[in-house]
Amino acid sequence: MTTIESAPSAGADARTYEVRTFGCQMNVHDSERLSGMLDAAGYVPADPGGEGADLVVFNTCAVRENADNKLYGNLGQLAPVKAGKPGMQIAVGGCLAQKDRDTIVKKAPWVDVVFGTHNIGSLPVLLERARHNAEAQVEILESLEVFPSTLPTRRDSAAAAWVSISVGCNNTCTFCIVPSLRGKERDRRPGEILAEVEALVAEGVVEVTLLGQNVNTYGVEFGDRGAFAALLRAVGSIPGLERVRFTSPHPAAFTDDVIEAMAATPTVMPQLHMPLQSGSDRMLKEMRRSYRSKKFLGILEKVREQIPHAAISTDIIVGFPGETEEDFQGTLDVVAQARFAQAFTFQYSQRPGTPAATLPDQLPKKVVQERYERLLKLQEEISWRENQKLEGRVVELLVTESQGRKDGATTRLSGRAPDNRLVHFTVPDGADSPRPGDFATVRISYGAPHHLVADDLGSEYAVRRSPAGDAWERRQVDACGPVAPAASGGGVSLGIPVLRRG
Repeated sequence: MTTIESAPSAGADARTYEVRTFGCQMNVHDSERLSGMLDAAGYVPADPGGEGADLVVFNTCAVRENADNKLYGNLGQLAPVKAGKPGMQIAVGGCLAQKDRDTIVKKAPWVDVVFGTHNIGSLPVLLERARHNAEAQVEILESLEVFPSTLPTRRDSAAAAWVSISVGCNNTCTFCIVPSLRGKERDRRPGEILAEVEALVAEGVVEVTLLGQNVNTYGVEFGDRGAFAALLRAVGSIPGLERVRFTSPHPAAFTDDVIEAMAATPTVMPQLHMPLQSGSDRMLKEMRRSYRSKKFLGILEKVREQIPHAAISTDIIVGFPGETEEDFQGTLDVVAQARFAQAFTFQYSQRPGTPAATLPDQLPKKVVQERYERLLKLQEEISWRENQKLEGRVVELLVTESQGRKDGATTRLSGRAPDNRLVHFTVPDGADSPRPGDFATVRISYGAPHHLVADDLGSEYAVRRSPAGDAWERRQVDACGPVAPAASGGGVSLGIPVLRRG
């Protein structure tokens, strides 16, 4: 069991920290745990406008080509800062730390701690050891020490929370280094997951996102193929929880019972992120993706049959080794048929340690860039058309804290629709103004490619206060004193900090 050793107690002499996160939702979730452990050890979050933290933690990603350059660039910028700040510490964790191990300290000897993906719970101990011994501490474990969700946490949002249901991956995609860094899939027991969600709801959380490297293969470790669909139904029935999401599933393991669970459980949101990677069957085979484009499109068709308003997003890789113009056209064809609400598109980059890195026919950058731009243009057109279809629809938003749209002509707040689309909305004059975490009902007036706008100040507008809004308000009180009452006319008076608005 991990022991959390204490830094100086909270107060004027407490050490401050900052966690910088790169990568996927799993990294974001791990960073919340890192922050929670540092809080428990007596550190306090650094003031964003202050002179710099006593501890900077990098939670890294190893998937993208420039991940190394990004890390070492940041570390280089901190070297003179640390030299002028006695006692400052720097720690590097995450996937890149798991992969590079001792290389980090050799390239950046001013780093104090390097820890891996399997032992994030060791960070406070390693920091104290580095301080005591006056030398860098490198600890990389080959198997999971403590399941991340059992560690303390500091969540950025009072309304929404990540809940990890599994870690690791049993697939062997040729472009991906994650299995070698995160290990084989490990599944939590359903009772542990449900207990965590219930505890989150008791704190005011109204939305959870279930996380897994291949979230829909949940149950493989204890031999239950129907475990994920059953978990969706069970989580979705927890009293007080209003929204359930999950990411990311694998098309090869996506079964009809999951679609049925999504459709039958009102709290499971009409949203699906389904990674395509390529529309070419030949490329999918080279990638070791164990499905083909027909199966992929068939899944989308079944989802839309049972959940007509589902917003489906995807991941796509452009320029995989050996990709021909015909292969790329296959991707364009699937994208046109799929009508994705959003696509996260990536130019293929060689990652040492992956089978694809040694494949022949690595494509020239110029070719990859040209294809990438064509794909972006097509998806932009599709996203815009799909968003325009929503004009006039009435939706209930979960109001967010910091995703506002700067617009000198209007003052807007922002929220997420059930399908996870971002909506910027105007509060009518004289109407109640929601807090972050509350729900607002609005009518969509305009669909842009990447967001929706609700400026139609009709009779549909309504605010529903929620436990998440109460929790957000308590955070403000804890941080800076009592919250002033909301003023009529669409404004919110909060003192400091001020609510960031649309």
